[in-house]
Amino acid sequence: MTSRSLSAVATAATIALPLVLATPAMSQTGALDKAVGGYSFGEAATEAPGTKDYHSKDGRLTFAIITHTAGNGFFDPTYVGAKVAADAFGINLLMLGSEAPVDDIPRQIEIINQVIQDPTIDGLIITTPQAGAYDDIVKTLLKRGVPVATTNSFDPTLAHRSQISHTGQDASAAAIGGEAVANCVLESGVSGGTIIFPNTTTLGNVEVNNRITAAFEATVTTLNAAGKLGNFKVDAGPENIGIDVDSKNIVGSVTSLIESRGDVVGAFAANGFVTPALGDAVAQLKMGDKICSYGFDLGPAQQEQIRTGALDGSLGQQPFLQGFWPVMQLYLQIDRGIAAANLDTRAQLVTRQDVDRVGKRFEN
Repeated sequence: MTSRSLSAVATAATIALPLVLATPAMSQTGALDKAVGGYSFGEAATEAPGTKDYHSKDGRLTFAIITHTAGNGFFDPTYVGAKVAADAFGINLLMLGSEAPVDDIPRQIEIINQVIQDPTIDGLIITTPQAGAYDDIVKTLLKRGVPVATTNSFDPTLAHRSQISHTGQDASAAAIGGEAVANCVLESGVSGGTIIFPNTTTLGNVEVNNRITAAFEATVTTLNAAGKLGNFKVDAGPENIGIDVDSKNIVGSVTSLIESRGDVVGAFAANGFVTPALGDAVAQLKMGDKICSYGFDLGPAQQEQIRTGALDGSLGQQPFLQGFWPVMQLYLQIDRGIAAANLDTRAQLVTRQDVDRVGKRFEN
């Protein structure tokens, strides 16, 4: 063989070698065509044939979501989230709630009792702000085979609690707000004063009351850790669930509370009703630079108050998820037999630095 022939053979071998080595690698795509159990993923992902005829047997699923205060805007993103999930799975969704801007539990229960008489209802999503008030409703629906999910406010004693999923933020998340108030007060350099926690305690919203307690305890802990607790009066009322303010004159009541103390340097409110009132009171009194004010929820009013400085910050609950996940959960229970699963939406502290990034997709 000539040197030229040897060179040609060597060149061919050099070219062929990576091709031979590449063949096994190209066959390993990582793609999965079927499950280990032998079924195809496409087949497994389809809806069960009888799902649309569940319970009412009318060829479509109908869910109702009913909140205790549809009138103040907080639950708007919740309804949006519920509709996104319902539309994705072809579910007929009834969006209902008490019309008031403040907690109206009797009205909500009245609406629920009307809705559960409807034979086409295949699933129910409710807020449960008052412990023990929803037990009979839950028992009635579960007896009929209609699944129930709760959202936003949590009743740990609810009948058949372990069978019912919950989507929402644990009340303990309010501690983030309480800590923020304390740090703001400390950073302001004031030597003393009062930190208040206004709340509509007489409305009986256990979840909101628990938020106040969590925030109060966090404020006390933070001040104590800084060695400054003795310099301040931290007042959350006699039971640490808030200083009661008048729900029928909420702004005036909070304003009067601040004026009557004379030395308020910090304040925290725990829901979407009292928080805008706190911001309005601070604005009216022109005390935005003197009071560290924080609250709950991220409705349009709170966002604007953060921008103007009437509020220093507010905690978001990601309310979109509080509508989206319960609809998904009920659907999965019906179509897949998936057990009730909870979702913690956690807390999102928003201040002037990041408020303009909130609400762009109706999520808050």
